[in-house]
Amino acid sequence: MGERAVVVVAYEAAELLDIACVTTGLAMANELGAPGTPYAVRVVAPGGGPVRCGTGLALGSDAALERTKGPLDTLIVSGGTGVERAAADPRLVGHVRRLARECRRVASVCTGAGILAAAGILAGRRATTHWRFAPHLAALHPEVSVDPAPLWIRDGNVYTAAGITSALDLTLAFIEEDHGAELARQVARHLVVYLQRPGNQAQMSLFTATPAPRDDTVRALVEYIAAHPAGDLGTEALAARAGMTARHLARLFTQHLGRSPGRYVRLVRVETAAQLLASTTLPVASVAARCGLGTPEALRKAFAAHYGITPSAYRAVMRPASP
Repeated sequence: MGERAVVVVAYEAAELLDIACVTTGLAMANELGAPGTPYAVRVVAPGGGPVRCGTGLALGSDAALERTKGPLDTLIVSGGTGVERAAADPRLVGHVRRLARECRRVASVCTGAGILAAAGILAGRRATTHWRFAPHLAALHPEVSVDPAPLWIRDGNVYTAAGITSALDLTLAFIEEDHGAELARQVARHLVVYLQRPGNQAQMSLFTATPAPRDDTVRALVEYIAAHPAGDLGTEALAARAGMTARHLARLFTQHLGRSPGRYVRLVRVETAAQLLASTTLPVASVAARCGLGTPEALRKAFAAHYGITPSAYRAVMRPASP
């Protein structure tokens, strides 16, 4: 019986969760009976000795990065606070580049994208990383199309994940790709993961990502919009409610929220619909009405634009399977 050789690259001040989500997820797949080709996972590090993770815990490695050879099934580069030092190490980057040529699938987790970019692996590709690191990665590597929104992205045989627990989402996606959706669901259940999130799900919700506006008028309107998504939330109606012109309201929204009133309302309605789809059994038509999008067709178009999937597909992924 063959094995899928998986190598996870660690280094000083790597993020332990980036590594553990991968190794634990794949080990669970083996325990549950990955058919045909189980995973053979090794953690490798420069020199082959232990590394001290960013949390301060020491992690042993199975082999030296420089002595690791292909062919491999999957190469995964972890992120961590030590990534800039690692990405500036020509020997480490060179060995990652070498191994990437000898494997079927290459991936990074979190800021590990910076190492793949330094190795030239992300040039001309769309990639993601942790939202806090995305502007830095984009500025440092303009040849990479950095998208900070998704949990993970696949571009050809190269995968990049947003960071920390999104490593588990990526690992579940690998298991589903390699062995089918049923095994991925079993692994998720055994790891007590509430759901297996699709890669194009946003890293952050609008409701948690945006701080409360400093402007009292904008803050009051934001609260009103969240509480009345099905109401009349046109720019003119909101301006009248605030006692100002539509033009002045648009300026305030752009200044404090980074988007026009219309765009902000649309995002609130789509995320409200997402919450209803994930937490209720309401028919799609009822969800569309409650969130203010009106019709199932309008909901479908808004969902396709924001999440890249249909409302029914989103609900199927987001609602946990019955035991």
